[in-house]
Amino acid sequence: MQPIFHGIILAFGLILPLGVQNVFVFTQGVSQPSLLRALPAAITAAICDTILIVLAILGLSVIVLQFEWIRLILLVGGIIFLLYMGKVIWSSGAASLEGKEALPIRKQIVFALSVSLLNPHALLDTIGVIGTSALKYSGQQQVLFMLTCIVVSWLWFFGLTIAGALLKKMQIGAAVFVLFNKLSAVFIWGTAVYLLISLF
Repeated sequence: MQPIFHGIILAFGLILPLGVQNVFVFTQGVSQPSLLRALPAAITAAICDTILIVLAILGLSVIVLQFEWIRLILLVGGIIFLLYMGKVIWSSGAASLEGKEALPIRKQIVFALSVSLLNPHALLDTIGVIGTSALKYSGQQQVLFMLTCIVVSWLWFFGLTIAGALLKKMQIGAAVFVLFNKLSAVFIWGTAVYLLISLF
């Protein structure tokens, strides 16, 4: 039971803070014309987290944390994608509420991939913290710890998407959703600036 409890606490601790990945998945729940159309973002984010968790526990964390040039590539790539994604969300407007400007499936997947795999802090948190924490377990206990972290991730992203879709059904005025898009874009740009500063 200890690996399961540890996995739940650790996974929620890493995933709960308001990050770019969470904002994007939630925004898709709000802006897509149906819950089904918003699922590609949630599924992609969950798959990416699953891959990172598995790699972290298999020892990739040791490699990434030892080479500075890998960290620099992650930072630069993350900044570029975040700036672009912020621009798209900023200009999405109220029309996305009717599905007129909702992101198509391909763009959802690309953006979800970018905020999951090119977000240095999320990447290093997953690889560094989960990978390091898994070292205390071996065999079946390590597998239980890994599976628990993965299940929490999937439940969280689907929950965010459903929450966004439910909020949309509450018939809140379009202006509120436009404001939400603007604030999301500002948050994403702020994250990009923070990453840029961290380069120096």
